[in-house]
Amino acid sequence: MNNKTLYQKEVSLQVDRRRAGVQLIKIISDLWYDKSIEMVLFKNQLLDKNVSDIINLHQYAGEFVGKPISIFDSVEIAKVILSLDFPSAKLDLGKLTYEYQLEEEKYPDARYFVMDKLKKAKSSKEIQPKDVVLYGFGRIGRLLARELMSKTGKGNQLRLRAIVTRDKIDSVILEKRASLLRHDSIHGNFQGSVTADPKNNALIINGTTVNIINANSPEEIDYTQYSINDALVIDNSGAFTSEEALKKHLISKGVSKVLLTAPGKGVPNIVYGVNHNEYNPDDTAIFSAASCTTNAITPILKVIEDSLGIAKGHLETIHAYTNDQNLVDNMHKKYRRGRAAALNMVITETGAGNAVAKAIPSLEGKLTSNAIRVPVPNGSLVVVNLEVKKATSITAVNKIMKKYALEGELVEQIKYSLNNELVSSDIIGTSAPAIYDSNATIVSKDGKNIILYIWYDNEYGYSHQVIRLAKYIAKVRRFTYY
Repeated sequence: MNNKTLYQKEVSLQVDRRRAGVQLIKIISDLWYDKSIEMVLFKNQLLDKNVSDIINLHQYAGEFVGKPISIFDSVEIAKVILSLDFPSAKLDLGKLTYEYQLEEEKYPDARYFVMDKLKKAKSSKEIQPKDVVLYGFGRIGRLLARELMSKTGKGNQLRLRAIVTRDKIDSVILEKRASLLRHDSIHGNFQGSVTADPKNNALIINGTTVNIINANSPEEIDYTQYSINDALVIDNSGAFTSEEALKKHLISKGVSKVLLTAPGKGVPNIVYGVNHNEYNPDDTAIFSAASCTTNAITPILKVIEDSLGIAKGHLETIHAYTNDQNLVDNMHKKYRRGRAAALNMVITETGAGNAVAKAIPSLEGKLTSNAIRVPVPNGSLVVVNLEVKKATSITAVNKIMKKYALEGELVEQIKYSLNNELVSSDIIGTSAPAIYDSNATIVSKDGKNIILYIWYDNEYGYSHQVIRLAKYIAKVRRFTYY
């Protein structure tokens, strides 16, 4: 085959791939908006992606599993799912395509394969939608609003009904709130519409009314006036972190559950995927989603503890600066945080080492931790230095981590990175709370000391953990296939 013929063949294949990408985008949209079936590709969101994104995600998936993942097979499987009667679900098209390519000979066609793999979906229970109130509208609150409103679909899971702020509401303040939701210097523009409605003290987000409520204290609000009942309040205000303070939300009419987006005192601190099953939502009214750092390291430590055993270790967080630091040098109640955040590396404390033990009791007293705030606005890194009980190697550690990232209870929590050029800006917008940098792993000669590098988007990844926990509390988790 001469070079001209080879080139023409490559061009034709690329055209076919792009055409398949267009077809897949249409099927993914139909599944979501018509059937509330959300499709991902090895945890990567497929909804609202363009053709190039779809092709690149298939290439990443092939590198991840060590076998090409055919976009044509993905289209075939997605077509079958669209043609069948399945309840609301979240399905990993990458895993299904990979398994189909491995097991194709066992089935007459893709239809029989899909029906066999997803047969448990038929027995999933009907979901009762849950009203949600965001108490506070800062960095995490706005990301939660974006995600909740962009993934509303048919509205049969979490329904954002109201946002509570301490600002007196007028047309100027309302438009400022709308603008902050529309535009974000880190995460880009909101892929939807936001309109201020001063007449009704509301934001119209993607055509849906979200009430903006002014209050100084939770107990003074009557949510039933807004037709909000049995609601889950997600408190991201930072003002209430103890059980006593958070109970004020339950005094409000129309509230049944509370979720704090910070470490909580006297309430269950949950890292979704690790210890959420220890608390029954029917018996527990107040939950904490712990911290972004705790959510990043706990899944990784769980894997190492279960696989190799941890004797002791130290966690050093290289953390993006946050809103509690000063922009320029000024007084601050905490040491060092008074110095200009965008100009200095600042040593500060983190409770993540102790917080991990709340989710993994066997690590009680085995970990120390500290933090360094650095001059980036988002995107953080934890250096995990562990003495393990069972000798290992770099290859063995990476194999263990890839297994957990590919299958099991922690697939949503751990993303396995193959990128040898990974830097902090690359991980912005990653929904997994922990990104395992496989190319950075270090293991001592005796195999007993391992150093792992775990990246995390301390805003976006954490927000997704909050939503996963919120769905568990609200009992609106769909059938999933990962």
